[in-house]
Amino acid sequence: MPVTEKNILTRLYIVAGFLFLFAIAVLVKLVSIQMVEGEKYRKLAMDRTEKMFTIAPKRGNLYSDDGSLLATSVSRYAIRFDAETVGKKDFEENVKPLSDALAKLFGKTTSHYQQILRKAKANKNRYALIARNLDYSDYIAVKQFPLFNKGPYKGGLIIEQKIVREHPLGKIAERSVGYERVDEEGYRTRVGLEGAFGQYLRGVEGKRLKQKIAKGQWKPIGWDNIVEPKDGYDVVSTIDINIQDIAHHALLGQLEKYNAEHGCVIVMETKTGEVKAISNLGRTSEGKYYERLNYAIGESHEPGSTFKLMSMVVALEDKVIDTNTVIDTEKGTFKVYNRTVRDSKYGGYGKISAAKAFEVSSNTAFAKIINNNYKDNPEKFVNRLMNMNLHRELGMPINGEGTPVIRYPGDKGWSGVSLAWMSHGYEVALTPLQTLTFYNAIANNGEMLKPRLIKAVKEWDKTILKFDKEVINPSICSKETVRKVQQLLKDVVEKKHGTGHGLYSPNFSMAGKTGTTQKNYVSKDPEVMKYISTFAGYFPADDPKYSCIVVIHEPDKSVGYYGADVSGPVFKSVAQKIYASSPLVDEVDVNDAETKKLDEDFQRYFAASNKKYNEVPNVEGMSGMDAVSILENLGIEVEVKGNGKVKKQSIAKGTDLKKVNKIVLVLS
Repeated sequence: MPVTEKNILTRLYIVAGFLFLFAIAVLVKLVSIQMVEGEKYRKLAMDRTEKMFTIAPKRGNLYSDDGSLLATSVSRYAIRFDAETVGKKDFEENVKPLSDALAKLFGKTTSHYQQILRKAKANKNRYALIARNLDYSDYIAVKQFPLFNKGPYKGGLIIEQKIVREHPLGKIAERSVGYERVDEEGYRTRVGLEGAFGQYLRGVEGKRLKQKIAKGQWKPIGWDNIVEPKDGYDVVSTIDINIQDIAHHALLGQLEKYNAEHGCVIVMETKTGEVKAISNLGRTSEGKYYERLNYAIGESHEPGSTFKLMSMVVALEDKVIDTNTVIDTEKGTFKVYNRTVRDSKYGGYGKISAAKAFEVSSNTAFAKIINNNYKDNPEKFVNRLMNMNLHRELGMPINGEGTPVIRYPGDKGWSGVSLAWMSHGYEVALTPLQTLTFYNAIANNGEMLKPRLIKAVKEWDKTILKFDKEVINPSICSKETVRKVQQLLKDVVEKKHGTGHGLYSPNFSMAGKTGTTQKNYVSKDPEVMKYISTFAGYFPADDPKYSCIVVIHEPDKSVGYYGADVSGPVFKSVAQKIYASSPLVDEVDVNDAETKKLDEDFQRYFAASNKKYNEVPNVEGMSGMDAVSILENLGIEVEVKGNGKVKKQSIAKGTDLKKVNKIVLVLS
């Protein structure tokens, strides 16, 4: 069909109509984007080019009770270079002097830094790394270098700051000091003191605006933050670093001697409940020990014979016996239904008083005392235990406290033999700290205190919060019962037949109870059976200042496993050294031959700390804690690398102290 002028016009009108409709659609979309969805797209554009980042605040310091640092936050800086913002003339004039300055500060060659800077300029790199992990003084120095002193826009200087947590004491008390971490979803993992008191330590986050540049990298905009972060408060703990060091090394030495699986030590101030030391050490596959888990607070286990104190208190309070009541241990066995309780001494102890049964730790005597007197009314025995708060957690601020187990008649696991087995520390479970809290109550004349890990929250020199002692139970039993069991605990150590007599010293007094608990005792295979060795008590015996518990799991049976042999010496070492290093020494004479056998490091520490030095002393071979104490007392700044004993000191002994500001100790 021939094409006419009319057909052509029709087609043109159709095309024009489509174009008109398309223009209207575009216009409508533009209006919609501008008026309706404008905010959405402006935000999207902004998110793709600029973004607000969170700035972590400086976490507050964690101190020991004398003001020594347990944990502190320090700023670390990364230096980067934006080559695009620097003019060609400025770059060529300053690249050589800038490289010279960087080389001098960081110990590399000028050519090394020239190559980095020129490569960044050639590639138009807006985020070239120059140096990382700088301290504050190096950061300030870099800001004054040629070109960088022109700032972020003309000099291309990019500063990135991060806060890192450092522990001046190294691995000592690492698990107790702990940490607080936040994952990508905002969930916090809280461990130890850091986690328990994070609400005070963590501070308030700040805000910083950054611009997106090449390769998905973000560059800070300008010098200042949009919102400045607010530093956290400082927390003063109850930990005494001297006692902590004593406990740590005493435990470590015994774990190594007995090749034990793990162990813990806690030292508590009797009248305040302040925890002065808490050491937890576990063994690696290589046989080394480190602060692996918080066994002292988190590990609930059968306490064994240390629970005989609780059974004795119940029996005395209910007046079913007195300390002079005679019990026939027969031939060292006592059968209850189908199970037999046995004494550790073959053939038993014959007829003995209840007091002697406690001192020699007779299982059969205690099984008879509790089973025979409470079998018709077992609720009475358990109620008394519960009245002394043994079934409740202490409510420690540190996460992961182990749950105590005190079964009630009718509960799952209760049977006709439960009373006999509970009497000497089986079918019950307590953590070391829960056991110590009871022993501390006896030392404190019946007043049970909640163990305390914090003394105050501070902002600079201003106290924000102060924490005082917290009473759990003002009187767990009568004063008469307290006096009787205090004498029994003293006799365990002082009387020749007492299980703790090997720890006796005529020059300072201790009171306590040994415990040797079988693990896996249902097995008939002696190779499977393991032991827990415990000593719990306090010192001095007559006017207690400190209570202490030592628990060591799975010592090598071929070396030894009884509580008196494995854990007892740690308790004695801790007590002895605290005597020697504290005001307690004024009350007793400890200058005997036994005290002179204190480990060599400890003797050297006290000898050195009392010596007036004009020269740098030789601290090689000492423990890191001892060496730091000596050198800091001399006014020397100390940097510690590693853990353990001092392997090398950066300043030779004999160097004039006036010429020394800082010394570096390398620990093995």
